[in-house]
Amino acid sequence: MSTPSPSSKNFKVAFLPSHQEVEVPIGTTLQEAADRNGISIDLPCGGQGRCGRCRVKVEKGQVSQEDNPHLTPRQREQGWVLSCQAQVASDLVVTVPPPRERARAETSTSRAAATVRLEWPLEPAVRRATLEIPPPTLEDNTSDLERLERAAKEALGIAGLEVSLPLLRELPQALRQGEWRVTAILEGAAGDRARLVDILPGEVKGPLWGMAVDIGTTNVVVYLADMSSGHLRDSASAPNSQASCGEDVISRIIYSLRPEGLKHLQELVIQTLNELLSELAVRNGLATTEIYDMVMAGNTTMSHLFLGIPPRHIREEPYAPAATRFPPTQARELGININPNASVTCLPSVAAYVGGDITSGVVSSGLYKKKELTLFMDVGTNGEIVLGGDDWLMTDACSAGPAFEGAGIASGMRAIKGATEDVRIHSKTLEPTLKVIGDVKPLGICGSGLISALAEMRVTGVVDRAGKINLSYIREAMGKRCRAREGEHGKEFVLAWASESGTGEDIVLSEVDINNLLRAKGAIYAGITIMLRHAGVSPQDINEVLIGGSFGRHIDVEEAIQTGLLPDLPWERFKYLGNTSALGAFQALLSRQARAAIKEVAGRMTYLELIADNSFMEEFTAAAFLPHTDMDRFPSMKNLLREAS
Repeated sequence: MSTPSPSSKNFKVAFLPSHQEVEVPIGTTLQEAADRNGISIDLPCGGQGRCGRCRVKVEKGQVSQEDNPHLTPRQREQGWVLSCQAQVASDLVVTVPPPRERARAETSTSRAAATVRLEWPLEPAVRRATLEIPPPTLEDNTSDLERLERAAKEALGIAGLEVSLPLLRELPQALRQGEWRVTAILEGAAGDRARLVDILPGEVKGPLWGMAVDIGTTNVVVYLADMSSGHLRDSASAPNSQASCGEDVISRIIYSLRPEGLKHLQELVIQTLNELLSELAVRNGLATTEIYDMVMAGNTTMSHLFLGIPPRHIREEPYAPAATRFPPTQARELGININPNASVTCLPSVAAYVGGDITSGVVSSGLYKKKELTLFMDVGTNGEIVLGGDDWLMTDACSAGPAFEGAGIASGMRAIKGATEDVRIHSKTLEPTLKVIGDVKPLGICGSGLISALAEMRVTGVVDRAGKINLSYIREAMGKRCRAREGEHGKEFVLAWASESGTGEDIVLSEVDINNLLRAKGAIYAGITIMLRHAGVSPQDINEVLIGGSFGRHIDVEEAIQTGLLPDLPWERFKYLGNTSALGAFQALLSRQARAAIKEVAGRMTYLELIADNSFMEEFTAAAFLPHTDMDRFPSMKNLLREAS
């Protein structure tokens, strides 16, 4: 696939199996050509060529591309290229393999409804009131708007009424159709000026719908709530469509710098949100325009992308975001398919890498009012950590990267059907036993499975403390069916042979994969260590460790300690809380007091910038071992290795 001489000529690119065709100039990347044709190719690293996950196969024609370590010589001979790097150099026929992870994220409505409870006084920002309005007469021909405002003041004690032009246009018909009896949807408390969100003829009863949203880097979760009763009525979740442009926040920030990149990222997350809204509306027999309020929690980058605010400076020293407090906006401005006049509130962030998902989680977890020292963790593509209680709160964040989400791992995948979530390795035979989500043949391995495999491989001697595979030891123990070998990217251990997997390919963990995991867990542990040092306390002083986020739901605490991801504390001190970000948004949707508490917590959290701490690299390097260079920090693992030897 050599490069022909430069030309201004356009070339045709035909994509299989869709048989779609597009004409593009020479030098256009295959990903850009596919995008112009409406063909989605995931870019986990944002198109930087560092993840190797956007492979396509050139069947005919020539492309120009640099050598890339993610492609083996054999793959290059077969025509495989990285779509984000390969540039059109002739007419082409390109096969785009089907994505493996299109499955909708798990939705657990009954479980959510059973566990989510409002722990604050029910006082949503939006309320509904039926108003009786005296009709005009020749003696009193005051305008319709003034009559509505006068009735609302008398009945509800508000100081005044703000009405948008679109609603003002609807007001005359609504008043007369309802024979001067209307239902007003209002935003604002007694004594304040209220904003009219909707005006409906007659008296309307039933649920008053609102939605709480957690926009995560990986998944988007929506809670549908009845604001009149305070009950969670339904929930839904789906992968964040932005993942096709980068699996971590840094990759998406880089993608946002492309022409129209920020606009595209905003459109993708709004599209995901609107699809979930449609699903909930159909399931619950309502129109999406009946949803009158929305509260969103997300990390700082996700909040910027959701609102269309340039996030560029979040990744540039000195890491100053455009905002940590976001102005209220209305659904019509963002293209969200709820009532166009509904407010959309983004919960406040603390810093570039501690966002509204964490301020929301600190409140919903109750950390901010605990008397004893408590550690809160939300582990995902970033690891956010909060330490403290009712007197003080300290926070920092470290880039774990997407390894715990399965990205950057040869056989990695998200925690969906077919993902290996738990691994056990026999201490004598070294044969692995896999537990797979959905009880099907494994397609790959997700974050919890990676932690499990790493712990088992260390305890059984498959790898040493530096994460190096003990090839000779494994060959001696396993004989002809040895699962350790030299792969195309170095040493690797086969968790499932091709005949045992659901892909027809071996599922492996290589030393490159293990190094990525060690760096991810090392960054998180280093972040914990530095924060404890700044606070002048030791790990043993921690009374409770609260774990939020979807990752924590699946990990085994014992194995997380064995790898050095979590501090070596008694297991009973660890508590998994579920999606604390979505729960906090739900509380804020239904209670002004909860919303005020989140704002107050965001204002009193002390942020530690790890990059500015001279000891971070030293702590990170020490933590990038299994479990650590200082084994005295992990006495349980020290004893376990002694017993296993």
